[in-house]
Amino acid sequence: MTSRVPQSGKVRVAVVGAGEFGRNHVRVYREMEGVELAGVVDQNAARAASVAQEFGASAFHTVEELRGRIDAATVAVPTISHAEVGCRLMKMGLDVLVEKPIAASLAEADELLDTARRCGRILQVGHVERFNPAVVAVEPVVSRPLFFEVHRLGVFTPRSLDVDVIYDLMIHDLDILLALVDEPVVEVKAVGIPVLTDKVDIAHARLEFAGGAVANVTASRVSTERVRKMRFFQQHEYISLDYARRDALRVRVKQPGPQPEFGFEKLQAPATEPLRAELDAFVEAVRTRREPKTNGRAGRAALELASRVMASIQEHGDRVQLGAFSTQQKANR
Repeated sequence: MTSRVPQSGKVRVAVVGAGEFGRNHVRVYREMEGVELAGVVDQNAARAASVAQEFGASAFHTVEELRGRIDAATVAVPTISHAEVGCRLMKMGLDVLVEKPIAASLAEADELLDTARRCGRILQVGHVERFNPAVVAVEPVVSRPLFFEVHRLGVFTPRSLDVDVIYDLMIHDLDILLALVDEPVVEVKAVGIPVLTDKVDIAHARLEFAGGAVANVTASRVSTERVRKMRFFQQHEYISLDYARRDALRVRVKQPGPQPEFGFEKLQAPATEPLRAELDAFVEAVRTRREPKTNGRAGRAALELASRVMASIQEHGDRVQLGAFSTQQKANR
């Protein structure tokens, strides 16, 4: 796997897709040292021009116009186009960061992985919560977690409504659970319903891992408040993460018994914006050719687990005969 970027030279990057996610990538790339923001691409010429002008970059209408101008790119187009655009860029000799979920299907995810392998390209997936300071803080203290309680709730916004809430929000936590437990998931039970759209807007899943760990995961985009929290328990201790506050607390049993003593420790978390940490990792992978931690395999694993959750929701919907929901979901398969 070779790089055309000299160790001391700037990495030339572009962002394909100038929506909300893409604009944030443009903003952060512009702030990074050792990076040259070379272009913004969007089929909507006015949107590409607006974002490019805001951050002092060039606007382009097609990815082909990037040939010879860049070394790497973020793909922030709608999920249905991730594989097509990502593969096209890698075949042009470019390294790629694809926003999550990695693709619209496992077959398309495999196409991205195969193209990255054949072309010798870096493929990173935008599971930005893996770079959240709270997650970074707990990784060193994870021993053998046995029970997780996860809530990712948000108020309704007209964003990412092309996918179910499992692929929009819950997939972040599925990815983190797979990384923290590092065991196969042996059982999935889930329920979910549409509320304001024809997709699943709120869902709950119960996951059991091969070693006995259990996780209850709830995701909603129709709640009245914004909650981003994970709690997990391992022997003699309890750990709480708050993704929004970007901090983590460890509570340990110092003295068990009828008059127990507890120790409270706020885990040390880096004061870094998760997206900045994610893009720093991507640029570092482009330079060094080392596999990023949220590589294509990790992205595929999260998508595969999300698909199992979605299948369980469908099975439950069929069983309880959720009429229009069941029919619509079959049509979306």
